[in-house]
Amino acid sequence: MGKAEAFQDLALTTPRRSQELWRWLYSEIRAAILDGRLKRGSRLPSERSLAKQYGLARGTVTAAFDQLRAEGYASSEIGSGTFVASGLPEDGMVARRVRRGPALPKSRAGLSARGRMMVDGVLLLPPSQSIGKAFRNYEPAIDLFPMNLWARIAGRVLRRAPRTLYAQGNAAGFEPLRRAIAEYLGAARGVKCDAGQVIVTSGAQQALDLTARLLLEPGDSAWVEDPCYPGAIFTLRAAGANIVPIPVDQEGLNLVAAPRAAGPVKLVYTTPANQFPLGVTLSLDRRLALLRTAVNAGAWIVEDEYDAEYRYFGRPVAALHSLDRSGSVIYIGTFTKMLFNALRLGFVVVPSRLVDAFVAARSFADRHPPTLDQAILAEFILEGHFGHHVRCMRQIYGERMNAFERGR
Repeated sequence: MGKAEAFQDLALTTPRRSQELWRWLYSEIRAAILDGRLKRGSRLPSERSLAKQYGLARGTVTAAFDQLRAEGYASSEIGSGTFVASGLPEDGMVARRVRRGPALPKSRAGLSARGRMMVDGVLLLPPSQSIGKAFRNYEPAIDLFPMNLWARIAGRVLRRAPRTLYAQGNAAGFEPLRRAIAEYLGAARGVKCDAGQVIVTSGAQQALDLTARLLLEPGDSAWVEDPCYPGAIFTLRAAGANIVPIPVDQEGLNLVAAPRAAGPVKLVYTTPANQFPLGVTLSLDRRLALLRTAVNAGAWIVEDEYDAEYRYFGRPVAALHSLDRSGSVIYIGTFTKMLFNALRLGFVVVPSRLVDAFVAARSFADRHPPTLDQAILAEFILEGHFGHHVRCMRQIYGERMNAFERGR
């Protein structure tokens, strides 16, 4: 069998004063083998390195290794070193597990209330076993993504990348990517923002989580569309929000139908461009009414631009954010649905007064988004490939929708 890579270190417990050192070392290595910490066929540390690491005489280590070899736990190869045996003396019977320390009662430590809500509400998506299958709202047509083009851009970026690109990144995101996002949103979605208001996230889900944790207190009312994107409900509920479903009709979110007993609203979550899952567009009158409601209540509006680029009929509709003059709207988008899932890059556009808070929370979550991936995406956008890909996908998805409608 092939030999595993050599271990650089082997963590052992401190020997007892009355214990012979060679027997202590033998017992520790044997326990590591039986516990599975040292796998069959793996290379043991050299006698020289073990002696140096634990301050032992070379002969002490040799005696321990000799005993392991004699009992069948190890074998040596001239010029290659000492290895854990592929067949152990305990094979054919239940291997005895060496206990570490005295037996203790089972721990009663448990999850927090927020942790329990997260576990109860989480929707885990399975890893993709195949691509290109229909009716997956969480996965774009990855089989149609220009992977060779992406690979060429990635190779060019990596070859030319300065060393600073491999160092600590900006918690808010790679500056060229943030500028590219701001320019794209201004042209395509009517969003008036600068690069300083754009925070790069690990997809829309992280943007939702940051928003909920920063802006909601436990018990605050969060109005959501009914039906709604489940990931938003789970995230808001995990933050302790009181979820208030608001019906959706042919004009989108119907605030008139909001229950009077719901109490003051602190946050409204909506997908106005392409409501998930019904696909309706929030009308202009209701957009204006929603903005007035937010201003009067001192509430936030979270605009999730789910599939906003994929509109197949009628005139393009600008983002709700484009109508906001009060600084009430937080705009969330993702490249996962437009490019490919593994990219895990999205963004949130926040009012200027929230930038510092979101950057701090972003840094607290995972320091900063992956800079190299951001640099590749920035080039993909700036060279015009992103816009071209979106236009191609809009046509293909439109054809598929028409075929589905005809087949019903």
